[in-house]
Amino acid sequence: MHHWGEIWVLIPLCAIGAGVAKKWIDLKDRQLDTAAKVAGEQAAQYAAKIERLEAHVAVLNRIVTDRSGHLAEEIDALRKPASLN
Repeated sequence: MHHWGEIWVLIPLCAIGAGVAKKWIDLKDRQLDTAAKVAGEQAAQYAAKIERLEAHVAVLNRIVTDRSGHLAEEIDALRKPASLN
């Protein structure tokens, strides 16, 4: 016995299901793009923070290893903003 009526109902249902699946896949793709963008921005922020910390460590290293008699003056100079030096 042929159920042609059921087949004709299934064809539009498959097309609707394919459309829904495509929209879901597109949504997931946009979510991944957004997550990648956020991760990139965070990586840039962390890189900038690391760069600042490395600069501070370099200053501290100079202070610790400096044996000159002007150490106190140099520490005071380092504490002043760069525009005042």
